[in-house]
Amino acid sequence: DETRAKVESVIKDLDYRVNVAARNLNRDHTGFITLAVPSLIPPYLAELANRTIEAARQRDYSVYVTTYAEGSAKGARDLLKKFNSTVSDGMILSMSEVENISPDDLKVDFPLVIVGARTTWGIVDHVTPDDVSAAAMAAGYLYDRGSTRLAVIGARDVYDEDALLNAVEGNAQLRLRGIIEECRRRGVTLDSRLVGNVEQEWTIGAGAHATQELIDKGVPFDGVIGLNDQLAIGALTVMRANGIEIPRQVQVIGFDNIEESQYLQIPLTTMDSRLEWTAPTAVERILGRIRGEIAKPELLMTDCDVIVRDSTR
Repeated sequence: DETRAKVESVIKDLDYRVNVAARNLNRDHTGFITLAVPSLIPPYLAELANRTIEAARQRDYSVYVTTYAEGSAKGARDLLKKFNSTVSDGMILSMSEVENISPDDLKVDFPLVIVGARTTWGIVDHVTPDDVSAAAMAAGYLYDRGSTRLAVIGARDVYDEDALLNAVEGNAQLRLRGIIEECRRRGVTLDSRLVGNVEQEWTIGAGAHATQELIDKGVPFDGVIGLNDQLAIGALTVMRANGIEIPRQVQVIGFDNIEESQYLQIPLTTMDSRLEWTAPTAVERILGRIRGEIAKPELLMTDCDVIVRDSTR
């Protein structure tokens, strides 16, 4: 006891802290995984982080959450290069839409799982909802309930229908592809004048601004698809300010089923993000790789459902 007291006194005097990295050198695993996301501001990414932490906790693992500067020298590519296996056993990476990633960047020597709508070229595990199918379902839902002219809020670039029909990655591109495919199945053309471009700003403000621009054009529309819920909320707000009745005159649907969407004055119909599937699936996959139980990369994809609320008929 006397020796213990002396040691504890020295530790206190020196303000000693355990060096986790050094301690883990003698262990097979650290008990930590890293979740890397471009930001924690968007509700979707914040919920992804929370669900990943909870899924890992249930499996006796902890999560380091880090953000990275999108599209910069300090972006996801830098994270992948500088991954430290002495403090974390593997990485779950939510890759940004604007991140410049090549196949070689994904050829890493640690367990890696990608979540979201970016391609992985079959090099690493990829966990994602089926954005094309979900968007087609959203468009079909509005058509089946009487809409005939759809507007879309959330394009990131100049509208190019042929290029979008060949899209293989990106939330905006894949969702637009699904909408275009559903329009074609129904013999309808998506009017390029009714596609609102917000570049990289998938925010309520961007959705409001793009919707006002569509209204000012005077091109009629009776259904709006926001490519995420924040864009759809912005669209709802501006249309109500312009005296447009929702859903009698215009129906609105979003994506991601963020918490706020159900508490609006007109609760928002939305496509479920399936984060309750994505986060646990990504955690199971990374832990399987850490344990050496999984070797072959796979694309794990799931379908989405319509969450019906008052913004549609």
